[in-house]
Amino acid sequence: DIRGRVLEIGDNTYTRRFGADRVAVSDVLHVEDGNPLATIVADLTKADHIPAEIFDCIIFTQTLNRIYDPGAALRTLSRILKPHGVLLATFPGITRTDLCEPAGPWYWSFTSASARRLFEEVFSPANVVIESYGNVLVATSFLYGLATEEVSQQELEHRDPDYEVLITAR
Repeated sequence: DIRGRVLEIGDNTYTRRFGADRVAVSDVLHVEDGNPLATIVADLTKADHIPAEIFDCIIFTQTLNRIYDPGAALRTLSRILKPHGVLLATFPGITRTDLCEPAGPWYWSFTSASARRLFEEVFSPANVVIESYGNVLVATSFLYGLATEEVSQQELEHRDPDYEVLITAR
């Protein structure tokens, strides 16, 4: 999915890590001036200056929860994706919030049901894939601040839909 012209939020870590030689152009979006990696400065809720249908892939990780109007942001992302382009998004389910983080205020946490509804209001329902990851052990470990090394891979991979720690959308 990570190919062609790719937009990532904040930096291009995932673009470089997973796109490799399939990426022709790597753009980085930041909401305000000052990020030396940013090639585009925009508030996704009102980014009419970004041309339509220019990105083959948008990597949108852990950002939707920090946007007060997630519907407006998703409409912008849909508009700037090329036909058959792919949006790869992650956002928190069960989590702690830190209102003093430098990334800005924390407005929302999501469930797979709320994510599905949001995304299907903007993208064709047939093209939306929502998945959740987590279980009670992962949720409590995360909330207590345990390190990944303190939980086995098998324990991390078990999915329980009642404990959605991470939600993904494609």
